[in-house]
Amino acid sequence: MADTQSVTDETGPAGQPSLKRVMGPKLLLFFVVGDIIGTGVYALTGQVAGRVGGALWLPFLLAFVVAFMTAFSYLELVGKYPRAAGAALYTNRAFKIPFLTFMVAFAVMCSGITSASSAAVAFGDTYVAEFITSPMPLMAILFIIGLGLINFRGVSESVKTNVVLTFIELAGLLIIIGVGVWAVLNGQGDASRLVQIDTADQTYLVAITSATSLAFFAMVGFEDSVNMAEECKNPVRIFPKAMLWGMVVASTIYILVSVTSSLLVPAGELEAAESSALLKVLDVGAPGFPREIFSAIGIFAVINSALINMLMASRLLYGMANERIIPKALGTVHPARRSPWVAIVFTSLIAIALVSTVDISQLGGTTALLLLAVFAIVNIAVLVLRKEKSEHKHFRAPTVIPVLAAIFCVYLASPLSGRPALDYQVAGILLAVGAALWVVNRLLMRREHVRHE
Repeated sequence: MADTQSVTDETGPAGQPSLKRVMGPKLLLFFVVGDIIGTGVYALTGQVAGRVGGALWLPFLLAFVVAFMTAFSYLELVGKYPRAAGAALYTNRAFKIPFLTFMVAFAVMCSGITSASSAAVAFGDTYVAEFITSPMPLMAILFIIGLGLINFRGVSESVKTNVVLTFIELAGLLIIIGVGVWAVLNGQGDASRLVQIDTADQTYLVAITSATSLAFFAMVGFEDSVNMAEECKNPVRIFPKAMLWGMVVASTIYILVSVTSSLLVPAGELEAAESSALLKVLDVGAPGFPREIFSAIGIFAVINSALINMLMASRLLYGMANERIIPKALGTVHPARRSPWVAIVFTSLIAIALVSTVDISQLGGTTALLLLAVFAIVNIAVLVLRKEKSEHKHFRAPTVIPVLAAIFCVYLASPLSGRPALDYQVAGILLAVGAALWVVNRLLMRREHVRHE
């Protein structure tokens, strides 16, 4: 029996080496927390304040509620199908429409790679620039290559690096919260800002939902963890607690940071500060605190965010190759490192191309839009797949939760939420590229099928 188990753990599809199961409940918890708390909260605070005003905490709270409900669908599905590929796998099993499956996978892959590329640009152009002058995009390209090498080295090294980096980025946010508490205790801060909603030329509802649709980007990341299912020990058992507790920890910190920011700095000044909004909070609450320390923490935050996103993107391609959705060569695992090296190289090359040619700042809102659409599909898929009976016990979400989550995701992705037209324009371009790649992929898959007949 032991020998059989050993073979199962060492070999994957077509007899090639399997991915290495190294993640227990603690490592998975840190993976979820580290993925959610990345560059988003460091960069989005000012932008969200610009849309909603002083009630900065409200969009983050609402985004958490929608994301938390969607997490229930992911938990049921990863418990039922504990394999890599995540949303693409669930879409494929539920609807059996190859084009839809490919486009869902493309959208998720884009979200991971654009997030990592954004982090690379922030690394080279913002945080490192506080210490040295370096040419762009050279620094971002070297950053992506470094991530690829860590990723290739193996999941064990990658997730352990994530634990260290997660502690560092949590320390940065706790500094902001601590500064806020200290400042308020010493008579600073204006509590009236916490209920101010800047409607400008729109209704209260649009102001809140527009800010929520942006803040939602800061809450995503929990869904990336399901792509690591084949590298988790007993994923059916450990996922529910790790994912839900990870989301609670991350959202609590987000809300405390947003309350602190609003108490100490008016919304207009936060918006003007853009990606350095938290540095502005630090300057007001603790003028003597060295900015270099927080900038150094920001460097580690973007490294962690990018590392996790590149891990997810490569595992997504690996899972899709094993499901025969894309050419199986992309699922090739290195026999010694037991990491999906072809997928790692492929996703790293795409990220390098992005940081070299595209204005990444325009993709943040579009990425959130695409993920909201994916989440709506996953929330529907979980209900469709209940007709498939599982041979093992797994987490089951109350039916009302995925129904409500699907409705909220569709609303936040729609023009009714006040989303800018540019998001839809860029999304249309990305989806057109995805459709063209689907045609190429179909031709490659057909050729591969003929070769093996």
